[in-house]
Amino acid sequence: MPKSNRYWVVIPAAGIGQRMGSDIPKQYISVCGKTIIEHTIENFIDRNDIESICVAISKSDHYWPTLPISRNAKIITVIGGTERCESVYNGLCGLKDRVDNNDWVLVHDAVRPCITKSIIDQFISVLNCHDVGGVLALPCFETMKKANKENEIEETVDREFIWHAQTPQMFKYRKLLTAIEKTMNENITVTDEAMAMELSNYKPMLIQGHRDNIKITHISDLKHLELFLGKET
Repeated sequence: MPKSNRYWVVIPAAGIGQRMGSDIPKQYISVCGKTIIEHTIENFIDRNDIESICVAISKSDHYWPTLPISRNAKIITVIGGTERCESVYNGLCGLKDRVDNNDWVLVHDAVRPCITKSIIDQFISVLNCHDVGGVLALPCFETMKKANKENEIEETVDREFIWHAQTPQMFKYRKLLTAIEKTMNENITVTDEAMAMELSNYKPMLIQGHRDNIKITHISDLKHLELFLGKET
């Protein structure tokens, strides 16, 4: 398969972030003068190797159009779905008239703003020669327990081969689109793009990421972002 040096980004941003307990979707919470989603997008938008960024938003989202970044020439906006995989799929469809089948697509969480240029550089460099693609992830160092519905421990899971998946997750455009279509046709809800690829019998590669690259989920995570942005300035 010929090698491609063209990269695109899809950012699913149609969620409302119920666990945050905020009055607004968590991607629009302001930290250090900008919304979380702006901090996230700015990690990609000025990169010369990124062609465009497709952001999938809720059809009732009235926050996104108010952000100056939404009008950037590099941004494409589509309507997302109720599940992450639907938003990613719609984002991929939004790129279909621009991309080649062999181009790379990086899918990144809207509320994972603590990614760095060096990590993205390393991630792309390692995966560019891989046949399938892969994900940023962290090896598990804690003892892992499997519980039953009553939160009672059933067994201790061998952590040697357990990783915590992060984003970006990067795959060839056509392979990822086809894999997600397959799960949707089979009514399988996947929680990340790697899972869709796995169900199509691909073996994505794990690239070790960084602990700073958290997904903003709870109010306490905002302090992490403040400290991270302070280090970056």
